[in-house]
Amino acid sequence: MSMRKAAPLAALTAAALTLGACAESDRDNSGDGGGDTGGTFTFGAAGAPEVFDPFYASDGETFRVTRQIFEGLVEVEQGSSDIGPGLATEWEPSEDGKTWTFTLREGVKFSDGEALTAQAVCDNFERMSDQNETAQAGPAEYWAYSMEGFGKDSLYRSCTAKDEGTVELKIARATSKFPALLSLSAFAIQSPKALEEGNANDVKKQGEGFAYPENSKNPVGTGPYTFEKYDEANKTVTLVRNDDYWGEKAKNAKIVFNIIPNESTRRQELEADSINGYDLPNPVDWKGLKDDGNTVEIRDPFNILYLAFNPEKNPALKDLKVRQALDMAVNREQLVKSQLPEGASAASQFFPETVDGYNTDLEPTKYDPEGAKKLLKEAGEENLKLTFAYPSEVTRPYMPNPQKIHEAIRKDFEAVGVDVEVVTKPWNGGYLDGVDNGQFDAFLLGWTGDYNAADNFIGTFFGNLKSNDFHTSATDFGADLSKAIKEADQTVDEEERATMYQELNQKIHDEYIPGLPISHSPPAIVVNEDVEGLVASPLTAERFSTVTVGGK
Repeated sequence: MSMRKAAPLAALTAAALTLGACAESDRDNSGDGGGDTGGTFTFGAAGAPEVFDPFYASDGETFRVTRQIFEGLVEVEQGSSDIGPGLATEWEPSEDGKTWTFTLREGVKFSDGEALTAQAVCDNFERMSDQNETAQAGPAEYWAYSMEGFGKDSLYRSCTAKDEGTVELKIARATSKFPALLSLSAFAIQSPKALEEGNANDVKKQGEGFAYPENSKNPVGTGPYTFEKYDEANKTVTLVRNDDYWGEKAKNAKIVFNIIPNESTRRQELEADSINGYDLPNPVDWKGLKDDGNTVEIRDPFNILYLAFNPEKNPALKDLKVRQALDMAVNREQLVKSQLPEGASAASQFFPETVDGYNTDLEPTKYDPEGAKKLLKEAGEENLKLTFAYPSEVTRPYMPNPQKIHEAIRKDFEAVGVDVEVVTKPWNGGYLDGVDNGQFDAFLLGWTGDYNAADNFIGTFFGNLKSNDFHTSATDFGADLSKAIKEADQTVDEEERATMYQELNQKIHDEYIPGLPISHSPPAIVVNEDVEGLVASPLTAERFSTVTVGGK
């Protein structure tokens, strides 16, 4: 599947009205159709949701649930990485790219009965931009990354309700990622009434993690499903069809997310007909699953697995020679062959080759353990100690088996003399909070693109100097890297922007090394023979309202 390149700003103005003109044919606003079955689609989830307020989420398992409940101003079109209408039917930028006017879809209501209005949208943006210090430093990371911070540093400037159905958003500068970034699940529009009643922004520190307000347990959106309950004891999340949904009603009356962290157990549950499908089946099982009559959809790799360094936690990582040594110590090609599915590849940079700005001249760092030992000796770090973490109770598109991948890299590090302390925590049981709080010297993480733009990858990772998981503020290159990313992102000419990203990728590879790009993997999703209507997403961002389930 081909990926659309990020459009130059000059083209967006012309495209905006065209997209708006076809909005009504793309998604039926009549409210008819669908909703014709009383069935239940049961999906095996790899992990528990972090919260039910998508603004404070950062992981795919949470967004898999909230994506069925909430909608944004714009949405990624099903089965694609292209951006199309969502709660807005059309949009238009000003000539300087700093003011965007959105026309809202008529007749939309939140599931609590409140109407979608321009003021409701602005209430959401003002809420998102107004976060306390605790949220800014951790849970509100999608805003921090995508909007480049809070207050005077933020890309976001203001939201104005021009009339009941017209929203005007102002941003600080032209950017290649607008309005695509508004398709992020984190920026979905929530009921202002629910936000107020649930004290939505009252995030507090709690031990090594965070305590979330009542709103995070009672999500209220405009989507085809509504939240019914989260049964923590039985590890299930239940959603029910929104019969007042503005568009085509969901095909099934319920979705049940059955949380099954172990991939082998998910397959057993599928074979026993206890679930109808699950994401990220083990690649060695793909053929067997197909032979048993299941449908296995293999998506194109639109992701990156990386190992991040934290020089703030371990000052030895501030030394370029140390980072170069660790880079050379990893046998990427062997890891890809032994741990990843067919179609996976070793990574040379922090986004896949289908994204504009990819540098085709770069090669993955050559495996050279002797060279790594030499550099560590030159740096005076022959006895380097490294706390190296990986997540448990989860499978990710870029990381089919976190433990085995971590073990392979750990052995590579130990082979060059690094003393590795292994740390593992459940994905939503301490790991993500540990990353947010800077607890690890090095850790495995990754990213599946939200939309097709270089800034969605490296801008997310390194753009915000004050708040990023690589802690580049503790390095001698972090400010230069963040500045270069911003300069590339605001460059209007498409070819010039692509060249800037290519040059930046070269510097990240040769001179900066804030972490190690490891690999790109093609993830799969599987459903049994009873399921029809699933539209696989290259972004692993499936919406389940089109799914029907037959009876066995």
